[in-house]
Amino acid sequence: MTVVIAFLANILVALAKTVAAVITSSASMVAEAAHSWADAGNEVFLLIADRRGARTKDARHPLGYGRSAFVWSLIAAFGIFTAGSIVSIMHGVQELSDTGPVESPAVAYTVLGIAFVLEGASFTQAMVKSRRLAKERGSSTWDYVLETSDTTLRAVFFEDMAALIGLGIAAGAIALHQITGVAAWDAVGSILVGILLGVVAIILIGRNIAFLVGSNASPSLRDRVGRALLSSEQIQRVTYLHIEYVGPNRLFIVAEVDLTGDAREHDVARSLRAIEQQIEQHPVVETVVLSLSVDDEASLDFGTPS
Repeated sequence: MTVVIAFLANILVALAKTVAAVITSSASMVAEAAHSWADAGNEVFLLIADRRGARTKDARHPLGYGRSAFVWSLIAAFGIFTAGSIVSIMHGVQELSDTGPVESPAVAYTVLGIAFVLEGASFTQAMVKSRRLAKERGSSTWDYVLETSDTTLRAVFFEDMAALIGLGIAAGAIALHQITGVAAWDAVGSILVGILLGVVAIILIGRNIAFLVGSNASPSLRDRVGRALLSSEQIQRVTYLHIEYVGPNRLFIVAEVDLTGDAREHDVARSLRAIEQQIEQHPVVETVVLSLSVDDEASLDFGTPS
């Protein structure tokens, strides 16, 4: 739903900015129009990411299709960089020597104001969701958005935040053009919007690459999983624990555990499988693999719940 709201908002805003760019001949408005069209196109990739990543695992993909969400989100991030950042910077550089005035600035301000309301509504929705999830995990909103495996939520959050900042830059550039009579300010606004988009794109690209190459879970999540394992009456201690994201909010867990008692090998195998099946009932767990610990291996410490 977050992506759908962002997509509809970006389509409306892109249309309005394009009309305003034609009427005003403003470089900053052209940059903002390119920004919104790039965002709208990227939402399509994010919708594909959600759909592809939600497919259930099968024989060919025993860990599911979750990583495809990171692939499509990575493509969307490259879209921001190419269609948004590079286009805006190049157009701004080309317009630096232009001495023509911004025509009908009232049109530009009106469109920017409407765009701010629409983008603000989309950002508020993403912010509320991010803040709620961050609170549930005992994290700050900013840290949660940066670290979360929910790649579409992070993309929408950063795109909308960049959109609001970009609108402020564009309005300021047009105002400085009017006040000083120096047309270069409008071109500088376009360049600054492009740099802003480049920074956002690099952040999103980096986070998606991290998850694609195998990003480990945070220490807090590792501790929660470890304590959950130890809460089982059948597990006495944990000596090895590996947690990896295989999709947005999808975990692959490998652990070595020491079971209570001294059951026969056949019974131990059944116990391990029963524990695995129990853990896999959790909505964020894709697959669990448990094996037995060696006697002389040290137990892991997962702290105490805060």
